[in-house]
Amino acid sequence: MSGVPSSGGRWADLRPRLLSALVLLVVGVVHVWIGGKLFLALLSVIIGLMIWELARMTARGGPAWLPVALGLAAGLVLAVDEGVARSPAWLLFPPVALAMVLTPRLLPLVTGVLTLAYLAAGHAIFVIRDDAGTALFLWVLVVVIVSDVAGYFAGRILGGPKFWPAISPKKTWSGTVAGWIGAALVGLGFWAAGQGSGLLPFLSPFVAFAGQMGDIAESWIKRRAGVKDSSHLIPGHGGVLDRFDALSGAVLFVAALQPLVSLMQLAGGP
Repeated sequence: MSGVPSSGGRWADLRPRLLSALVLLVVGVVHVWIGGKLFLALLSVIIGLMIWELARMTARGGPAWLPVALGLAAGLVLAVDEGVARSPAWLLFPPVALAMVLTPRLLPLVTGVLTLAYLAAGHAIFVIRDDAGTALFLWVLVVVIVSDVAGYFAGRILGGPKFWPAISPKKTWSGTVAGWIGAALVGLGFWAAGQGSGLLPFLSPFVAFAGQMGDIAESWIKRRAGVKDSSHLIPGHGGVLDRFDALSGAVLFVAALQPLVSLMQLAGGP
């Protein structure tokens, strides 16, 4: 039927995009309705799998168990850091990243920086939750989802100049800007619903951009590694890292705002 997205052509990756949105929504629902230790366990597994995928696709020699060990170490360190009161386990984030740098792999320094960034992103989710509550976390989550979906459809329908063709040949300027507009509307909606301050509509496009940069960083690593997906853990849709790269960039940006504006101010608190 004319006008209906097909399984091929320019709509070939529609299903993975929709799956990404679904996965992120599930994580958000778990956070909102359950939270606590179960959410910590889920997040620790996700971060551990992301590090495993990163170590696996960049490995250039070394024992086959090494990516598994790095993933397990990352997940365990995050679980202890957030699950044990006043734990200084975050001090072990750099050693995990250093282990990535010192083992045989493609772009060891870049991979080590990304390892540290993904661990910090896991920590940032708990910082956002503890300092500002569930609504602000959901704002970040919805901004990432809406900007991705809006960018996808605008890019496929409108086309136009590529945003960064050397790294991500499918991303267009039309899709990128549509993602910013969608993000601003999300911020406006949260503010209108009394779930955040008047800063949200203005900050949302920057959060979307940070998410887009998280996605581009992972795309660059994959292109250098010569792989299409970070793994095949999700049959037909890629890996965990493919689903959470943008959220990692977004939450890191929001956490980095604290020296300028407190998370409580963003949440609309005193």
